Amino acid sequence: MQLFELTRALVDIESVTAGEKAVGDFVYEYLRPLASRHGGQVERMEVEPERFNVFACWGRPEVVLSTHLDTVPPFFPSREDDEHIWGRGACDAKGILAAMIKAVEGLLAEGGRNLGVLFLVGEERNSAGARCASLQPRGARYLINGEPTENKLAVGSKGALRLEVEARGKMAHSAYPELGESAIDKLIDALARLRSFPWPRDPVLGEATCNIGTISGGRAPNVIPDLARAEVMIRLVSSSQDLFEQVRAALGPDIQLREVLHMPPVRLGTVPGLPTTVVKFTTDIPCLVNWGEPFLLGPGSIHTAHTEEERVEKKQLVEAVGLYQHVVNELQGRSDATQH
Repeated sequence: MQLFELTRALVDIESVTAGEKAVGDFVYEYLRPLASRHGGQVERMEVEPERFNVFACWGRPEVVLSTHLDTVPPFFPSREDDEHIWGRGACDAKGILAAMIKAVEGLLAEGGRNLGVLFLVGEERNSAGARCASLQPRGARYLINGEPTENKLAVGSKGALRLEVEARGKMAHSAYPELGESAIDKLIDALARLRSFPWPRDPVLGEATCNIGTISGGRAPNVIPDLARAEVMIRLVSSSQDLFEQVRAALGPDIQLREVLHMPPVRLGTVPGLPTTVVKFTTDIPCLVNWGEPFLLGPGSIHTAHTEEERVEKKQLVEAVGLYQHVVNELQGRSDATQH
């Protein structure tokens, strides 16, 4: 398949998180003949029943290209115009996946060796595939992770702290609120304090941010609510240990707080001559510490990811193939230099 054809084929396979099997099977079967022709190997790395990562390598993998197989909902299929490929996952990260595969094809055709690819499940939810892969390292010295960075090398990415915030109260008839305790009132007051929290700043990553993503609670309009919950996502720029306790104190004693996910911020490698950026999102990289020094690079804009307008520029897809090849060659050169 050509680059654009492969991108569309991948987009057209629904792979919302936890439903990645079909796209994993497709990628596995696509890589099998490539492995066979060039003396490589490809395998399914089981994460849980019906979910697996796909890993392929040619020789001892000094450099590994990696991105994720899953997408956010809802699924919608691909379409194409003169400038873009559209569809769920077009930039996050099916186009990246296609560009990495085509980059490897080109490198192998030129006699390239000692490289690999690692395609992961679960990045959009909890990095389940990356956490599993971290227990099965293959000796790589460098990891090139793919996320939409508009083909600029990210020098840093924010971390993430996902929290569940819960308030409890006492039910009563709404005509007699003095007989109950409103959990919703407690939660609203606590979240208002959170919104005015003085978030820390980092000179490279900028300011930490907080999103109140979901709110639920209550029984009925005429019942004083005894339970209310919210889900909160904090984009980290520094250690979360002290921040967690500060947030707990700001929310107040009537609130229960539970950590659901923690991904630390990371600083990333660069390559001379390539433009750089800083990204505010989180990746699988913090869970892949056993896969080598990390780099972050990919076509597409994060501003269209997770939206109804998700798309990737064809020009950036083509450019990404060459960029991935260039970075692999650069890193293999570094590896050779350190070994001598």
